[in-house]
Amino acid sequence: MSEPSPNNPAPSGDAESEPRPGRVRKPIGWSTIIIAALVAVSAALVWRRDGTDGVLDILTHDLSLFSGILPRVLAGCLLGAFISEILPHEKVSRSLGPKSGLMGLLIGTAFGAILPGGPFTAYPVASALLAVGADFGATIAMVVSWTLIGYGRAVAWEIPIMGTDFTLWRIVISLPLPVLAGALGRFVYIRLYPKPRAKDDES
Repeated sequence: MSEPSPNNPAPSGDAESEPRPGRVRKPIGWSTIIIAALVAVSAALVWRRDGTDGVLDILTHDLSLFSGILPRVLAGCLLGAFISEILPHEKVSRSLGPKSGLMGLLIGTAFGAILPGGPFTAYPVASALLAVGADFGATIAMVVSWTLIGYGRAVAWEIPIMGTDFTLWRIVISLPLPVLAGALGRFVYIRLYPKPRAKDDES
């Protein structure tokens, strides 16, 4: 059998199966450098005012805080990793992918509204959804819905403090915002990462 010529390569399969372009995560980026610079300046100001003891007190308190947060961060990262392996990619892509339309945004909004837990749960789950085929729009809708509508905070904090009427009206008014944010995110993403043209279209 003859090999396909370089000018007419064999079709590589469906364009939808190609991995979407994503941002490469670097261990040290501009955000890390800026935060490190701010920490150094803040430490210098504290040292100038309170001396070495003041800096050591802050470091000791922060290390204690970090040791308490670290298990939750680890659990959240593991949760995201396991979810990305458990969820069926085809079903997620069909329900929350680029072609899911308004229904995908509504599903993302509903999922974010009922998602329990804090940021150590929500953001790893959102990252896992992106990894298994959800698009930017549906994932943005999920995160915004979790932030604005999340029932956990509403039941535990908002209703006891602000009252039922305020909480219900706040949720009703917030309902369109995740869908609008997801639609805008999908619009921007399509233009930042245009879908590669199929081989048939090029010919």
